[in-house]
Amino acid sequence: MTRFFRGTNGTGPYFEGWYFKHQNQQGQTLALIPAFHIDKEGRRTASLQVVSKDQAWWLEYPELPVSRLPFQMQTGQSSFGEQGIRLHIREDGLSLCGALRYGPFTALRSDIMGPFRFFAGMQCSHGVISMGHPLEGTLELNGEQLDFSGGIGYIETDRGRSFPSKYLWTQCVWMGEERGSLMLAIAAIPLPVGGFTGCICSVLYGGREYRLATYRGARIEAWSSSGAVIRQGTYRLEVNLLNERRQPLRAPAEGRMERTIHESLCAEVRYRFWNGDSLLFQRTDPNASFEYSSTN
Repeated sequence: MTRFFRGTNGTGPYFEGWYFKHQNQQGQTLALIPAFHIDKEGRRTASLQVVSKDQAWWLEYPELPVSRLPFQMQTGQSSFGEQGIRLHIREDGLSLCGALRYGPFTALRSDIMGPFRFFAGMQCSHGVISMGHPLEGTLELNGEQLDFSGGIGYIETDRGRSFPSKYLWTQCVWMGEERGSLMLAIAAIPLPVGGFTGCICSVLYGGREYRLATYRGARIEAWSSSGAVIRQGTYRLEVNLLNERRQPLRAPAEGRMERTIHESLCAEVRYRFWNGDSLLFQRTDPNASFEYSSTN
């Protein structure tokens, strides 16, 4: 294990966080967000946010040991890695214990950021670790048994200085005969002179990946707190938020976790994906994640 500032020069502002989402066939869903943060003055802290359908908890730690190869990290007595997670958390108002085993990750063939990852001074960079993987095991959350055996997981990551001033993010993964996974992020991207609004999107469906992104010519036709429409060539993705249950979370601003955002871990979202006049799929997902934030 290395100390939590691996991958940086040890100075701030900087943050790095990982989003582990787990859902089962009964609709039970739990997300875990371990992160580390370094502010402008070089103060280093680590945190774990636990997000359920109805509540969110914030835990703070003095450090977050992280290893890249293999993918592994630890907060307190809890560990997160490529093989699964082990949790032992007993704090005021939160008891979360148990273990989940992960099956093989579904990784993207190339970095979701594309050439954006080479932009110097990017405020925030996004990464996808697994678009979907099988789950086995049980957790106990404040006395409630959460059996994720036969369920599915998703993992992504963010790193940089701050979350964008305005952004939309949504994700869903589903099982069954027409198994699929989708992630879309739209954000205002500042530059030394001016800036632009960019998007990255990956849709896994029918055994292939559809990549829609600004660096591939995608255009954002509309986006707001109620959804988005993006088009790239003959492809068109429509996202409509139908219902949400938002929980307050903390997000980075110049390395400090002092911004409050609101995420729906289990929003009801309708996704429609078109190729010309042909509807490739339509899915209304009750366990989609959805987040929209603007500081303007």
